[in-house]
Amino acid sequence: MNSYGMIALATIALVSPALAQKGDASHGQQDFRACTPCHSLEPDRNMTGPSLANLWGRKAGSLPSFERYSDALKSSGIIWDDRSLDGWLTDPQRMVPDNDMPFEGIKDARARADLLAFLKEAAKPGATPERTAQGQMKGMGGGMMGGMMWSGHDPNLKSLEPGKQVKAITYCHDTYRVTTADGKTRPFWERNLRFMTDSSQDGPEKGAPAIMPAGMLGDRAAVIFAAPEEITKMIEPRC
Repeated sequence: MNSYGMIALATIALVSPALAQKGDASHGQQDFRACTPCHSLEPDRNMTGPSLANLWGRKAGSLPSFERYSDALKSSGIIWDDRSLDGWLTDPQRMVPDNDMPFEGIKDARARADLLAFLKEAAKPGATPERTAQGQMKGMGGGMMGGMMWSGHDPNLKSLEPGKQVKAITYCHDTYRVTTADGKTRPFWERNLRFMTDSSQDGPEKGAPAIMPAGMLGDRAAVIFAAPEEITKMIEPRC
């Protein structure tokens, strides 16, 4: 067993109390509202994160239609079931260090049990996709998304550290991959990457776009160009 698998088992052993109590699926449905900006219950309808349909029994990092799994999760060897999901919901980073999920975990064992009770039914093969929770998010969307918008108070974009200097952007299926001057490449769901221009004196140099954070969860960003015509020239369709 690899080190990630050993960590996962150790974590699960510590968080099993939630499994000893029967969850309330109706309460879990309400709690699932916090998950809907990133996860769908419809098969292969991926968003920031993968679809949760047919989740039980699936190997972590293995959904073929989702292309943005971290290497840490793909190599973890975890199979999703009541016990492993309880560990994941408790503390994803402790269970799988260096995974990409921007979620700190749910420390309340009752809340985890409720959420798992709802997900176990809603994620079953052939289950009718649950739209109620997603619909309820619409009323919350204005305030939530308002807090995620780029503030517009960035520094001078002509002098940024390498991690914010864009060197290449590729596009494949529903995913953009942005490579920065520090040699790192980061994947973004296509709805989470904004393209902007700034022709002011504080804007980027021509041919040297900048990438700036644009969301509270760390999964959204804005790529800022000197001029509109640079956008299509920079993006390379490549899988």
